[in-house]
Amino acid sequence: MIDWWTVLFYVLLVVAGWFSICGASYEFDNAGLFDPSGRPGMQLVWMGLSVVLIFVILMLESEVYDVFAYLMYAAVILLLVVTIFIAPDIKGSHSWLVLGPIRLQPAEFAKFATALAVAKRMGTYGFKLTTPKNFLSVLALIFLPMLCILLQKETGSALVYLAFFLMLYREGMSGYILLAGVCAVAFFVLSMKFSGVLLGATPLGELIVSCLILLLVIGLVWIERRDKWAVRILSGAVAVAFLGGWAASFFMPVNYAWIAIGVLLASVGYLVFLSIRNWVWHYVLIAAFALGSLAFMYSVDYVFTDILEPHQQVRIRVALGLEDDPTGAGYNVNQSMIAIGSGGLTGKGFLNGTQTKLKYVPEQDTDFIFCTVGEEEGFIGTTLVLLLYGAFILRLIVLAERQTSVFSRVYGYSVASIFFFHLAINIGMVIGLTPVIGIPLPFFSYGGSSLWGFTILLFVFLRLDASRRER
Repeated sequence: MIDWWTVLFYVLLVVAGWFSICGASYEFDNAGLFDPSGRPGMQLVWMGLSVVLIFVILMLESEVYDVFAYLMYAAVILLLVVTIFIAPDIKGSHSWLVLGPIRLQPAEFAKFATALAVAKRMGTYGFKLTTPKNFLSVLALIFLPMLCILLQKETGSALVYLAFFLMLYREGMSGYILLAGVCAVAFFVLSMKFSGVLLGATPLGELIVSCLILLLVIGLVWIERRDKWAVRILSGAVAVAFLGGWAASFFMPVNYAWIAIGVLLASVGYLVFLSIRNWVWHYVLIAAFALGSLAFMYSVDYVFTDILEPHQQVRIRVALGLEDDPTGAGYNVNQSMIAIGSGGLTGKGFLNGTQTKLKYVPEQDTDFIFCTVGEEEGFIGTTLVLLLYGAFILRLIVLAERQTSVFSRVYGYSVASIFFFHLAINIGMVIGLTPVIGIPLPFFSYGGSSLWGFTILLFVFLRLDASRRER
């Protein structure tokens, strides 16, 4: 039997999304809310067609999604590749297929196909994620569509595939891989934030990051080996080195970052020695993490300057507060926060938002739709929307956990992870906590591709859940 609680959450989110689209795009002197020539009316058409999609998905046998998972994945990959070459340039991206009056974004449908393929691979008899060959095969399934979407110059949609790592963690992936990802983001942000800042003769960014690496190394030694002697030696070396630097600073300028890096390299040598003496690989893996982190710290400037596109560089600098560009890259976020703030506690009321009616916020009915909720419904409205999303995602986790097959469980956690990633990044983007990368808010942002993609993603899982007892 289908889970009606999840269906109720879906209906509430889609309906609330439609009212938000009305508020963001309605113009009093133009088409009415139900006229297909306007965006609210067109969204109603997409919603009606979504009902047809739901009916088809639920009518198919659940085994169809297992048996044809790889075929659907291959078809989507082919479509993504074709899109690279035939899609027109729309705002610098080649990700939309234009079929007469209809525009279709294949990247929105690649998520459910990738989730099915990954679930199919991980549901294979005897599969163990901890086996390197198996882990690499899963990563290949995830990164292939991600690469295709990057070649379409649609960075935001490509980054969504990082959500699969949350599912992999649930299925047995080492937490240290997630830790490495979090550290990479933290080191990048800190290096950028304090780039060029000097504390006497010390580059502040290098000092902060290298000290963090040292703390992580000591912490990992304790967590993995409970080696009190090694922790004392490493901590003592750090204390002695910095005290020596402090004493030397009375006679000459001291670069504390060099001291931290020197201690870090000495720690690496000590860990390698421990690994060889005790024949324990944990020490050398921690040493590799330290060297990799150090190399990453020094590669940040190259990655930022020579790999990222100029508009991406500006967005990151604006998000980190390193650059003030209120009329350029920071315009969307500034206007969005003004719109949300102007809503106050209870909002201005449906269709009464001045920022949205005067079109101050670009993309206010797609990527920045949440600012319409803030302006028209206020703090209370935005809180209710976030609580609704929270209940929806928690329900998906409950459904995923109760599955009786690995295939259904993996797919379910993939669905929950994708929705969580979209919600967290989109809201963070709208209120200025994350760089603007252009991903929609599920069921709220205007667009047929987005609504259909999320609908298929969700209801395939509900079909699998409905048949769990048969399995």
